Amino acid sequence: MKKTYRVLLALFIVVYAISCARVPFTGRKQANLVAESEMILMSDTAYNGFLAQSKVLPANDNRTQMVRQIGVRIKDAVVKYLGDNGESNRVEGFNWEFNVVDADDINAWCMPGGKVVVYTGILPVTKDEASLAVVMGHEIAHAVARHGNERMSNGLLINLGLSSVSIAMGQNPTLTQQIFLQSIGIGSELGMLSFSRKHETEADKLGLVFMAMAGYDPQVAVSFWERMSASSGGAAPPEWLSTHPSHETRVNDLKKFMPKALEYYKKP
Repeated sequence: MKKTYRVLLALFIVVYAISCARVPFTGRKQANLVAESEMILMSDTAYNGFLAQSKVLPANDNRTQMVRQIGVRIKDAVVKYLGDNGESNRVEGFNWEFNVVDADDINAWCMPGGKVVVYTGILPVTKDEASLAVVMGHEIAHAVARHGNERMSNGLLINLGLSSVSIAMGQNPTLTQQIFLQSIGIGSELGMLSFSRKHETEADKLGLVFMAMAGYDPQVAVSFWERMSASSGGAAPPEWLSTHPSHETRVNDLKKFMPKALEYYKKP
């Protein structure tokens, strides 16, 4: 039994070392066990399925035009930042898309591969283009930082053990799909909450850098999150039961990071 444990531990260390990478800007180590091409392929399938079942606003709608304008500016900032820092491979294979869905949800997200959706429900809270850039910069940062891959890697290890990831994924596609949906934010488990809050804080920082480089004043992030706090009407769960930092924690962290973000800001 001890010998088996040592073998499994050694295998885990080897797998982790091979797959270990560092998140841009923060430098935090992460394990990405799934090929990013596989993540993008699964994202394309899930994204197209979602759009087919949703009320997507047409291209000539002014809300769609605004989202796509912001999206292109932030995408260009991402490409420049990664290129300047020798990390262009982070967005290799990305096929960026920006869509708006008519739904009351106060939400937006970006799947691996640059597939972005903004819900109309969040627009009354963002109010202006710069505040919407806060949201989109944050969501795009999740994809650039490969948080979905990191979460899925952990989910695969927990649920399928230390067998070959590619073999495990092929043997149990249903579970793999469930883990994938959870990894990109659709569903969560209590054991993943602390991990998720770390990602949220990381995406906040990266998102501020990206929006600043795109020509949006990152200082609007503070007032936006204060509005988000007000819109929740005090209904947000305690921080230890939330996949996101509390609004108060988030605002305080943003204020601390703001001087660094402003170094990247140049008015258009």
